[in-house]
Amino acid sequence: MLSRQSTRSFSVSMSGTSQGRASAAVAQSKEKSTGKKEKLDLKPPKGTRDFYPEDMRMRNWLFGHWKDVARLHGFEEYDAPVLESEELYIRKAGEEVTQQLYNFEDKGERRVSLRPEMTPSLARMVMARGKSLTLPVKWFSIPQCWRYERMTRGRRREHYQWNMDIWGVPGIEAEAELLSAIVTFFKRVGITSQDVGIKVNSRAVLSEVLTAMGVPADKFAATCVLVDKLEKVKLDDIRGEMQELGLTDEIITKLVATLSIKDLDALEQTLGNGSKALAQLKQLMEYAEAYGFRDWLIFDASVVRGLAYYTGVVFEGFDRKGELRAICGGGRYDELLATFGGEPLPAVGFGFGDAVIAELLKDRNLLPNFDNNKEDKKMKWAFKHAERLGASHLVIIGEDEIAKGIVQVKNLAKGEQVEVEVSKVSDFIAEQLASS
Repeated sequence: MLSRQSTRSFSVSMSGTSQGRASAAVAQSKEKSTGKKEKLDLKPPKGTRDFYPEDMRMRNWLFGHWKDVARLHGFEEYDAPVLESEELYIRKAGEEVTQQLYNFEDKGERRVSLRPEMTPSLARMVMARGKSLTLPVKWFSIPQCWRYERMTRGRRREHYQWNMDIWGVPGIEAEAELLSAIVTFFKRVGITSQDVGIKVNSRAVLSEVLTAMGVPADKFAATCVLVDKLEKVKLDDIRGEMQELGLTDEIITKLVATLSIKDLDALEQTLGNGSKALAQLKQLMEYAEAYGFRDWLIFDASVVRGLAYYTGVVFEGFDRKGELRAICGGGRYDELLATFGGEPLPAVGFGFGDAVIAELLKDRNLLPNFDNNKEDKKMKWAFKHAERLGASHLVIIGEDEIAKGIVQVKNLAKGEQVEVEVSKVSDFIAEQLASS
């Protein structure tokens, strides 16, 4: 664990220091001398949000989809405290997350932090239950997370994150199930594979390359963290750090060449057909084909993700227009419990932030109208949404229909709308489809 002096994270004091008391005294003195109270800043702290009723309607709509998809795939919900021990997040691989903590010393002189991500809390909970847990564990959560980072569109200092994790399954079918859940959500809200793609890779690819070139295993995680930065900075900006890890110019050249590979055939030429990483990626693509989401996946050897604990397959959802940051991401982290002093346990999971997906849905005009006074716009959105999904019919029901025991069924291809008894809706649509 890093020492307190070497931790370059964002620190605040919550313990009522003399400086804080002095500031309050100065403010009170100003109020007495002027007879006026200082005007309250009505904005929330920078990087955070207020949720007015219409914002809550949108948030509940989004969270509702996330929860429905998770439960559809057989996951159970859990939660953990937003305040955790600081040591849960301090790792030695140079991750940005360790430098972005909202951390401080509490009144009991304990080093604590607001959680920047959920996975370490989940790992702690899994370790606490130990062998009493029935495997596989399939859990999901929607925690609020905090990072003191530079803000861009879709990136805030607090955000909610949909997490789904599977523990106890060593096979690639776990990754396939999580990717299926992500795609299922996208489809439910009208996002298509033309809007979003999912880049897939395995850290085992780099591991095989680096091992073949004599790079020690204990340098691997730190190398991956540096490689992840290449999306934001030039190679020369981090070359010195790579050399400090013992990577020679020859190794760096080979590494960069591997990162440029964009298809599995080219990867096979680099690794050989006996590569375990290659076999695993091929199997994942076969599962994706069987699940029906192969068109969403793109192999990209440059994707390694920025967290040190990933060990195998990693993936990242991206906006095909290139206007937004990563939409979601995750991967396999089989060794995480070992870093906390426990026994290794196969695990894979993902995080999916609310801020980026909200921006994407706005851009694609896929959000319902959350103003209760504009029912006409809600109906227009419903018709457009049905068309985007390629639905053949739209079933409409309101108070009048409920009273009569009927629904309105609109044939979207023909533009025809008729009343149908509730009990006969399925047969009516089937007959129309059969005759079309």
